[in-house]
Amino acid sequence: MLKHTLLLALLCSALYGRAQDEALLAWGKVLDATTHKGVSANIRYSSIPTGSIYGKFVDSTFSFPIFGVAKYEITAEAQGYNPRTVILDPKDIGQLRQVIRNIILTPAGEAIRLNNLIFSQGKAHIEPQSYSELDELVEMMQDNDRLVIQLEGHTDNLGDATANMKLSEKRVEAVKKYIVSKGVSKNRIKTKAFGGTQPLTQETTPAARNLNRRVEVRILKSN
Repeated sequence: MLKHTLLLALLCSALYGRAQDEALLAWGKVLDATTHKGVSANIRYSSIPTGSIYGKFVDSTFSFPIFGVAKYEITAEAQGYNPRTVILDPKDIGQLRQVIRNIILTPAGEAIRLNNLIFSQGKAHIEPQSYSELDELVEMMQDNDRLVIQLEGHTDNLGDATANMKLSEKRVEAVKKYIVSKGVSKNRIKTKAFGGTQPLTQETTPAARNLNRRVEVRILKSN
């Protein structure tokens, strides 16, 4: 498949009248979040924001040629898993003129952790480096207007329990506000705060505390 796509990239480059070295290859795998094994999925991609370039696959891998600076949204859906959308940016080019982005799928019913969501210490202010991951969630909700989610906020389990609960409430509301600001209806976003009542680990090391501080997305309705 990869060899075929590389040939396609060169052909497209010639058709567009551009130098062959301007073609980039978008490439990635669809993986199970627990086993890290490949998952056969319905994969579709389209350019952002116009959607004028698009395609689809049924596979555990994907690859397609891209040109210019337009970003692409890539969505993977598989039976028994939550759908997931990622945004691929040509500026993230790596070796061999490839832009690599894997898609990690979690089992249906399980919450999806926003691993790159960062808040200011002890506050509900979302740091700018978090926007790219939130934008992926926005794209997924815009791509499926029946999708309803619940944002679930957690803090670590140290400190004042009441303060932790209020902080987790403010953080999920901040995430909801960001998503709504991008045009998603607020009625499609539920929120729930847990404070420090559901830690992933009871350890008190800095790494453990960071693991417990999180916002997760639970898909309530997808069709």
